Amino acid sequence: MQFDQCARLILWDIDHTLLDGGGVSRDAYSSAFARVTGRPMSRMADMTGKTDLLIASETLRLHDIDPDPGTLTTFITAVAEELEARADLLAVRGHVLPGVPEALDTLSRVPGVRQSVLTGNMRILAELKLGVFGLGEHLDLDAGAYGDDAEERVALLPCAWKRAQLHYRRDFSATETVIVGDTLMDIATAKAGDARVVAVATGSVSADELHRGGADIVLPDLADTQAVLDAVLGANAGEASGSLTKLSE
Repeated sequence: MQFDQCARLILWDIDHTLLDGGGVSRDAYSSAFARVTGRPMSRMADMTGKTDLLIASETLRLHDIDPDPGTLTTFITAVAEELEARADLLAVRGHVLPGVPEALDTLSRVPGVRQSVLTGNMRILAELKLGVFGLGEHLDLDAGAYGDDAEERVALLPCAWKRAQLHYRRDFSATETVIVGDTLMDIATAKAGDARVVAVATGSVSADELHRGGADIVLPDLADTQAVLDAVLGANAGEASGSLTKLSE
C-alpha cells in the first residue's frame, strides 16, 4: 500500500461533527433502560464527548444501580437494539451537517490521506448512523476506535493507532494524525497522544471554548471544503490541492 509524503490519518468524531441524530439516541437509551431495569429512566448522563460505555455506566449510577459488567453489557446491548429499531426515525429526525459529504469525498482523493473515526459510539451504532446517512463510503471503519473499546475517551486514540497499523500495515505518528470533533473531550483525546486536533463549533461547545480548550484550529462548521482541507493537511494543503487539480484535468 503506497503512501504519499503528506500522509495523514484523519479520525472523525460522528455526532455533531458529521451528523445530528435528532435526539433519537436519547430515546433509545430511555427505552433500553426501561427494558433492562423495569423502571423508567428519570435521568440520563450528559452525553457530550463521552463513550457509550461511560454514558451507560453513569446513567445506571444516577438510578443507584451498580454498573457491574453483566448489567452494563445487557444495557448497552439493549441500547444498540433500540437504536437499530429506530433507523427509519433516525433518517427522518436526523441530518448530515453542512459540507460533510464534500469534505469526506475531497479528502478521499488526496494522496496519502486515510480516513476513519474516533467516536464515543459503539461500533455497531457508528456503522448504523453512518449507513443511514450514506457517509461510510470514504471511511475505513476497521482503522477506527469506538465507544465500546474503552470507557474513557482519551484511551481511544491508542486503539485507533493499533487498528490503523494492522489495517494499513503502517504506523502513523502523532504529527500525521488529526482528530476532528466538536467537544473538549475530542481535544483532550488528541492532546493526550500529541496528535493535532481540528475542532468544529457544530455541537454544544462554542468556538471560544474550543479555542480555550486547546484546539489547533477551530472551524465554524465543515461547509468550506478548502478550509477543511487546509485545517487537516496544514502545510501540505497547497500540495494536495495541486494534486486534486491534476486529477480533475
